Amino acid sequence: MRRIQGPGIFLAQFAGDRPPFDDLDSICGWAAGLGYRGVQIPTWDRRLFDLERAATSDTYCSEIREIVARHGLAVTELSTHVQGQLVAVHPAYDEAFDAFAPAALRGDPKARQEWAVGQLGLAAEASRRLGLVAHVTFSGALAWPFLYPWPPRPAGLVEEAFAELARRWRPILDRFDAVGVDVGFEIHPGEDLMDGASFERFLAAVGDHPRCCINYDPSHFVLQALDYLAFIDIYHERIVAFHVKDAELNPTGRQGVYSGFAPWIERAGRFRSLGDGQVDFGAVFAKLTQYDFGGWAVLEWECCLEHPEDGARKGAEFIAAHIIRPAERSFDEFAAGDDDRAAVRRRLGLDRW
Repeated sequence: MRRIQGPGIFLAQFAGDRPPFDDLDSICGWAAGLGYRGVQIPTWDRRLFDLERAATSDTYCSEIREIVARHGLAVTELSTHVQGQLVAVHPAYDEAFDAFAPAALRGDPKARQEWAVGQLGLAAEASRRLGLVAHVTFSGALAWPFLYPWPPRPAGLVEEAFAELARRWRPILDRFDAVGVDVGFEIHPGEDLMDGASFERFLAAVGDHPRCCINYDPSHFVLQALDYLAFIDIYHERIVAFHVKDAELNPTGRQGVYSGFAPWIERAGRFRSLGDGQVDFGAVFAKLTQYDFGGWAVLEWECCLEHPEDGARKGAEFIAAHIIRPAERSFDEFAAGDDDRAAVRRRLGLDRW
């Protein structure tokens, strides 16, 4: 069994326009000071990272590694959650997701989608140049507005949506395969890959592509009342990245999983800082260790109550305390007897004949 790496931190929710959050060197110094050992870098935030340069310049990638290493850190993965979302956008969300694209492309869904695909290609090459083995992203969504089966969906709608989603993603997955990098889709409501069943549907549509993998985040499963531990049992062979995020689901007589359009702070299901929600992280880390997950445990902070800097400080300590150093020998090894074949046959009583 391998030891999970960490703690790591996803920088997207902390990047800002004031120090120490406004450039990669400063934010890495801040993260290292809290006890983090890795950073997951959002590729859309040019205050921290230039994706185009990283995809074309070994020199620039060496500079990125040197900046991160200067603080005793490593790059865990690159993230294209924003760009991946734009690979597939239902028209109902065009205006909302236009904000994710460059200003010149807004109002032009086709150009926006082509840009997003190009961004994923750049991320594949940048990951290779940085020596990374996994990448994290969103799938986007075409079928999401039809999640609840009322009014009844026309026959073939879901199948066609996933066939189109697969058509768009298959060439991207091939690009990542060519550079030896896995794509960890964050299984997330709002994306068409929102639970195990939808991931399986997509996986089948892309022909069980070897690079079609999972960025495991139990918080999204708590909010769906899905068994997040059984999920690991079922899909552990496809889990290549791990977002450590907590959540709680407290249904009432007024709201449950859907939460009645309430804002985050009033929802029955909401994200919390690590240790303040309902995820049994002791069991999560144990299962991932059992299944030999050797990737990074990366904090993704999205609590609607606590200040982000406090959540980050607590998160580093929390993750470090949950990482398991795998046993190097069996606890009962001291009591074991001889293990040669003759001893085995004696134990079985086979030496009598």
